[in-house]
Amino acid sequence: MVNRSISKQTLLRLPLYLNYLKQFGENQPEHISATTISEALRLNHVVVRKDLASVSTAGKPKIGYKTADLIAELEAFLGYNDVDDAIIVGAGKLGKALLTYKGFRDCGMNIVAAFDIDEELYDDDYGGKRILPMDKLMDLCERMRVRIGIITVPAENAQAICNLLIESGILAIWNFAPVHLEVPDGVLVHNENLAASLALLSKQLREGFEAR
Repeated sequence: MVNRSISKQTLLRLPLYLNYLKQFGENQPEHISATTISEALRLNHVVVRKDLASVSTAGKPKIGYKTADLIAELEAFLGYNDVDDAIIVGAGKLGKALLTYKGFRDCGMNIVAAFDIDEELYDDDYGGKRILPMDKLMDLCERMRVRIGIITVPAENAQAICNLLIESGILAIWNFAPVHLEVPDGVLVHNENLAASLALLSKQLREGFEAR
C-alpha cells in the first residue's frame, strides 16, 4: 500500500525525479534504480529510496523500477493527470511569463486568464489567453469553479488580492509577492520567494568555493 501522507520535503523532490526520468524520452532504460537516480541528482540514495517507496511499491532489489511504470505513478501521485484551472492576478512581466508558459499544462495546471487594473492590456492576446479587468475575477472564479490563484502583484497589494481570491472561492494560492499572507484555515499558500532562493544559491556557491 502506497503512503499518501508524505512530508513537504519529499513532495518537493518528487518532481525532480519525474523530470529526470522523462528527459530520457524514447531512450529511457527499461529499469532504473533509486541509486542511479540519486547519483544523477546528487542526492542521498537512502532519501531517494524512501521517497520513491512513498509513491510506488514496485521496486525490486538489484532490478529497480520499471521506468515507464514509475513515471506513470509519479505523474498520478502529483496530480499531473488531473488538470486544475488557475488564474493569475498581476499581469506585469512575471505574470505574463507565467500566463504564456505552456509547461504548466503538463504539470496538471491550466491558467485560464490573468487579471490586472491596466486597461491597455485588455485587448491583447497572450498565446490564446486574455488579461481581464479585476471586476470580472469573482464571476469567472465562481462560474468556472477555479480553485487556484497565483499572485504576482507588488507586496503592498498582495493581502488585498489574497482576500479577494478567498472571497471568490480560491482554496490554494501560489504567492510570488515578497510578503506573508494571512489566510483562514483550509486555504493553502505556497510562497515562491525569489530573493530567498537567490540568497540560498549565492550562499551555496560561496561555500563551494571556500571548500576548494
